[in-house]
Parts: sequence; C-alpha cells; structure tokens
Amino acid sequence: MKRIICLLLFGFALQSCYSQPGKKKPENMDVHKKNDNPFYSRTDTSKVTVKDEDWKKVLSADMYYIARQKGTERPWTSKFENSKEVGTYYCAVCGNALFKSDTKFDSGCGWPSFYEPISKTSIIYLPDHSLGMSRTEVQCGRCKSHLGHVFEDGPPPTGLRYCINGVVLDFEKASEAEKKYNEQKKNP
Repeated sequence: MKRIICLLLFGFALQSCYSQPGKKKPENMDVHKKNDNPFYSRTDTSKVTVKDEDWKKVLSADMYYIARQKGTERPWTSKFENSKEVGTYYCAVCGNALFKSDTKFDSGCGWPSFYEPISKTSIIYLPDHSLGMSRTEVQCGRCKSHLGHVFEDGPPPTGLRYCINGVVLDFEKASEAEKKYNEQKKNP
C-alpha cells in the first residue's frame, strides 16, 4: 500500500513539474536567437528590468512561455538532459551565469538537474504554492525569468536538486571559452 501511495505521489509531483493551469503552451516551438536579444550579455551583471511586451518581441514563443509565464517544458525533451559536456550553463534569456557542468547530475526526473548554482546571486528563490503544493521556484538572479524549482532530494554536498527547464538554458563548452580568452589575450 505504501508503494502505491508513493508511486501516486511521485506521479502527481512529476505532472505538477510541467503543467501550469491557465497557461496555454505555444503551438509552434521555435529556436531562440541570442543575437536578436539586446538584453543578452554574459559580461554585464547589472539587473535587467524589461516589460513583458518587450520580452515577447525578443524571445521565442517557447522561451517566453517558460521564462515569463512560468510554464514548463515536457520532460525528457531538453537537449541538455543527458549532456556530459564540460562548461557553463547560462540563462538563455539574459546571459547570466547559472551553473557549472560539474554540478550537473542525472536525477532521472526528465529535466536538467544541478545541485548548486554558480553563485549566491545567480538564483532568486520564491515560494510557489500553485497546484496545491508547496515548492520553491527558482528564477534568474539577473532578469527574474522562471527557471524551474529546487527540491531537497539532491546529492551531497548540498542535498539540493535544481530542476531546470532546458529551454531557458544556454551553454558554452569550456574549450570554447578558453579559446576566446586566449584570442583576447593575443589581440587586446
């Protein structure tokens, strides 16, 4: 009986991770182009305050739905879910550094999972009581875009699991970053 209850609770929690009542998911999911987004920067750390109508002009429909309307992508659809690449994950909305790849782990939940953000200011934590549950929403510390939720069932050393929508993640391989750095040193 305990197993059945646990399975039902797990199923409900899984469903609640990606469904948001009253929010229609866009029909045509398109690809975000950071070159079209004037608010995207990996070097500027100042807070970004932009009206939703301006975000709608520069973000793809799926990114807008998740980042600004607190939607959730379907589980196991993110290109980052099984990625083992070494590098840094950024907010795809504004370019804020969020997670290092060495904090990523396979949680089996269907979304990219991390056990620790890159810094204390990378993430904002907000209570989320939607769907009759008490959870903690995580937002980008720079642009306040919805990223996902954090749960207390992760691995050591933090015991946390940041369950993040891959649509709002951008990634740079460590080798690419090193190459750019070396080129800048040669040509100041």
